[in-house]
Amino acid sequence: MAEPLFFVIGDIHGHLEKMIRLLRFAELANAHAEWRGGAAQLWFIGDFTDRGPDGIGVIDFVMRLQADAARKGGLVGALLGNHDAGLLSAYFFRDTRSSGPGGTFYRDWVKFGGLDSDLARLETRHIEWLENLPAMTLVNERLLIHADALYYLDYGETMAQVNAGLRNVLVRGDADAYDQLLAHGGERLVFSQRDAFGVARARQFLAQFGGRQIIHGHTPIPLLSGEPLDRVTRAFVYADDLVVDVDGGIYKGGTGFVYQAPPLAKEVKV
Repeated sequence: MAEPLFFVIGDIHGHLEKMIRLLRFAELANAHAEWRGGAAQLWFIGDFTDRGPDGIGVIDFVMRLQADAARKGGLVGALLGNHDAGLLSAYFFRDTRSSGPGGTFYRDWVKFGGLDSDLARLETRHIEWLENLPAMTLVNERLLIHADALYYLDYGETMAQVNAGLRNVLVRGDADAYDQLLAHGGERLVFSQRDAFGVARARQFLAQFGGRQIIHGHTPIPLLSGEPLDRVTRAFVYADDLVVDVDGGIYKGGTGFVYQAPPLAKEVKV
């Protein structure tokens, strides 16, 4: 039996209308968060909020779409992004001192694109949903993570350990642990072929956590490919085909895209 179609969408950053347009063109959803994808899987790679006008609107839409897809035989999944953790930190620890550039969790969050309108609309149901997002998952031999970074290794040696470790940070109310997590937000490009060890790191990461290919967001594609943002209309495959970047730079003005993951070629090996 053929595997269900599998789609991934990169960092939305509060751009609700752009996200809806992309999902409609991909025939996965309509403007009312009703699922149109049948038995397909759709995964959001994280960073739902900040830098765009309606982060809470994005979260609400994805939550509704997730529920509707489950009723109709599809699956909508979502990963935790660093900006999502940042929103929670501003809510829980607003004026607590941090090691970030703003000096407090709230000012750090604002410096990185946080909007007071999102914070004002954040409800318990949003918080609980964000707290329970996995940091990584495995779908059709693809390892999905938000960031092209190695900080996941600080939270466990297996996927289950990493997900449990990061969830523990989000729910236990420890400002120091949040501060340490958010400090990883600037880490990126660890699999880049411009780095002599990039391909080797990708192979090691897959050997550690499973899968035959990594899919991530976090880093806008032009930072890896060197192409102008206005030409970014598809995923960027790199590191000897071991890694795929799906961050279309929506918050920078990019059009974004929905990536349909093709069957893995037999020659892609770890």
